Amino acid sequence: MLRIFHSLPRTHKVLLLPVATMVTVLGTQKIIGVFDHADTAQTPISVASTATLSQSIIASAGDHAPTDDHDKASEPSTFQRLSDDIPLAQLKPLEVMDVDLIPQAQASEDIPAASATTATGSASAPAAPLLAATALKSALALGASGHDFAANSDSDDDIGGTSYEDWTSDGMLDPNADPELGSEIASHEQYVPEWQSYTIQPGDSFALTAERTLGLEYSDVTQILGAVPDKKVLTRWRVGRTFDYKLDENGQLLALRVMKNPRDGYLIERDSETAEFAYSPIEKAGEATQRMFSGTVSGSFALSAQSTGLSSAEVSELTHVLSKKLDFRRDARAGDHFQVLVESDMIDGQSLDSKILAAKYEGQRMDLTVVRNSADDHFYTPDGNGLDPAFDRYPFQGHYRISSPFNLRRHHPVTGRISPHKGTDFAMRSGTPIDAPADGRVEKVVNHPLAGKYIVIRHDNGYVTRYLHLSKALVKPGERVKMGQEIALSGNTGRTTGPHLHYEILVNNRQVDAMRVKLPDSQKLTGKALAAFKRQSENLLAKLDQDSSDEPAIAQVDLQKTQRGDDNI
Repeated sequence: MLRIFHSLPRTHKVLLLPVATMVTVLGTQKIIGVFDHADTAQTPISVASTATLSQSIIASAGDHAPTDDHDKASEPSTFQRLSDDIPLAQLKPLEVMDVDLIPQAQASEDIPAASATTATGSASAPAAPLLAATALKSALALGASGHDFAANSDSDDDIGGTSYEDWTSDGMLDPNADPELGSEIASHEQYVPEWQSYTIQPGDSFALTAERTLGLEYSDVTQILGAVPDKKVLTRWRVGRTFDYKLDENGQLLALRVMKNPRDGYLIERDSETAEFAYSPIEKAGEATQRMFSGTVSGSFALSAQSTGLSSAEVSELTHVLSKKLDFRRDARAGDHFQVLVESDMIDGQSLDSKILAAKYEGQRMDLTVVRNSADDHFYTPDGNGLDPAFDRYPFQGHYRISSPFNLRRHHPVTGRISPHKGTDFAMRSGTPIDAPADGRVEKVVNHPLAGKYIVIRHDNGYVTRYLHLSKALVKPGERVKMGQEIALSGNTGRTTGPHLHYEILVNNRQVDAMRVKLPDSQKLTGKALAAFKRQSENLLAKLDQDSSDEPAIAQVDLQKTQRGDDNI
């Protein structure tokens, strides 16, 4: 009853306080009066009672009722038997309130009694005072209404309301709590700030979250944005991302930790003296983890590799490496088995900077094992033969349409005369990256009225390549270039009919068809480089051989974890 009363709003408590006080005082008076005069009063006074209240007690004591007058004289009163046989704590509320079985009772000698008729139809007898009966009725009604109040507290009329006061500050949530004792305990506790995490929700912005969650003012927000070098980390949030913060005992921001990516971020802290915010960079170190993936070809090789747990980037790299020697359309068959050893940095459960260390393909038509050489970051077979040719066929990544092939009998598109075309034209947008097809040295970077901006490179094997109609050169004469290095951007300079790349290969200072000329053999390690590669590859090949299971089922195993650094954040 007391808990229900304390759970009511303050306005309701003020209205019900007189009623609750009256019920408590009169109820206590009546109970004391009943038990005080039950044994001493000489004149029996029957207390008015309803049939429902009396029947609940009579039914519980009906099995022990006396059968004759002798039993009635020797048998103690029903109330006495009830109190002896059944503990008072086990009685129901209605049984406790029912006083119909007490033979002698007197509420007060000063209050006149009224005539009433008992539920059994006996003659009229002095009844309980009207005021006491009214108080009893109000007390019962108040107790019954408590359940209705709790049941209807979530009705539509209450939706959207707010508290009348801060209940957590005055100790009203716990009616048995001592507010003075709580304050005394809290005063001896030392507040220790702890990191908390917030997940970005749809519609969140830094300014809004800073006000509601971090307790910042507008001036603090502008100061933080001005202090952080990369403001996008705070102004461009993605739903589902998280950031960490730390508040003091007054709810003021002490520190904020925001990550640009799993590896890099910012730590923003408030100076205790000046209250100004300053930042420091965060760089998380990860664990170098080697993982083994094993699978069987079923349908597409890319989908089969991805089903083993490899990421899209790892599948792309694996396909690119194996395709240098393996034609998947012609040589791959269902049931072929493959194994891949991948190394990556693990930070907060995420795999970063993955790279393939070794791979083995066991097929019906072809077997291939490749190992990455840490010295030059290229792949070789276990005997030191390189996968990459000494000369790439195309000086770019991807595929582009040939708009005009090598043709010594070509008709000129403007004049219509026979004008030999001693190069290969690739249709591509201006600004497409152009790569060196092999190692070499830049001989010329020239602007020509007909050829536009072009570059000439002499390669180590004696071949010469030329690149015409460029928009920008990224190398200088005399500079050393390596195979795959970006040297220029395609364009539309000079006399052209549209943006494209004109590419030439010269052998013995004579232009040849770049799409048909025989290219030099692949690179091969020799001497000390070969010996160092074989020592390195022994460990990687041994890990590939560990997966000797005959089952074609997918498997992923963590083989090695090497701690590179500690996360001090």
